[in-house]
Amino acid sequence: MDQKALGIHGEQLAVGHLRSLGYNILCTNWRFGKIELDIIASNNQVISFIEVKTRENNYLGEPWQSVTIPKQNRIIKAANHYIVENRVDLECRFDIVSIIHNSKYTEIEHLKDAFYAMA
Repeated sequence: MDQKALGIHGEQLAVGHLRSLGYNILCTNWRFGKIELDIIASNNQVISFIEVKTRENNYLGEPWQSVTIPKQNRIIKAANHYIVENRVDLECRFDIVSIIHNSKYTEIEHLKDAFYAMA
């Protein structure tokens, strides 16, 4: 599976995982300019902006480790725009769903509050 197909499949796995936990998926692949928010979901009066990272293995580290500070800042910028545009009046947080998926197994790790927007 090429990297793009793996990423798309990972996002589908993440959506299924989140739904199984009771999350309401508000949208996927929401764009603000060149920035994309993979999943926006709500659960228990909290809106989560969720970055999905999928790899075939963890030889070079866990998938979540590739969400760098610059990437976090872009996600925060897009999330702020989403909040204003949609008049969101809920607590917000930033999560990462880290997935290892290959022909032998699938491992999904949901990191809640993976990073924070600094005031």
